[in-house]
Amino acid sequence: MSDKPVIAVLVSGSGSNLQAIIDAAERGEIPCRVGIVVSNKADAYGLVRAKKHGIPTEAVSHKDYPTREEFDARLVEILRKSGAELICLAGFMRVLTPVFVRAFPNRILNIHPALLPSFPGTHGPKQALEYGVRFSGCTVHFLDEGVDTGPIVVQGVVPVYDDDTEDTLAARILVQEHKIYPMAIRLFFQGRLRIEGRRVFADGLPRIPEFFHRNPDA
Repeated sequence: MSDKPVIAVLVSGSGSNLQAIIDAAERGEIPCRVGIVVSNKADAYGLVRAKKHGIPTEAVSHKDYPTREEFDARLVEILRKSGAELICLAGFMRVLTPVFVRAFPNRILNIHPALLPSFPGTHGPKQALEYGVRFSGCTVHFLDEGVDTGPIVVQGVVPVYDDDTEDTLAARILVQEHKIYPMAIRLFFQGRLRIEGRRVFADGLPRIPEFFHRNPDA
């Protein structure tokens, strides 16, 4: 068994971000390993992905628990037993209660398909199109007790084209999700992330070049 730090990944669906994390770990791009994958849906394809890589899985249906808090308490029990040092939500379609959030302070990451704080909640790409923004993207943030309100770690930006549909924009965003989630995990385990109030500072990294984009580019 590897002596690398363990992360746990929670999924509800296909698990493409889970796959990006697994691949990054196997390539040595992040200094940790996925120790367990948990889903609230027994038929989630993310569980299949995990099993293909020999990663232990657990399916826990929220329908089996009378309250959100009791379901979350069961998740906490499973994750503590796994020894995970970081919890990564990757398309886990549940609003987690303080029972869960307070069990792992500043050790839960979430990815969201929008440039937070714009368009929290579900259907970020759809909201972006309906609002008429010219740029959208994705955000990795620490989980807090709100909905998509936690301190932001890293963001990726994509243009929104006039002929975009919800599906085409979501696909373009997903490409960036697969890049920035492993990046956020790597920074966490390198000890480079420092939270001060609402801001997350990435210590020791070079300043990115200034740039200017416009859409449309006339």
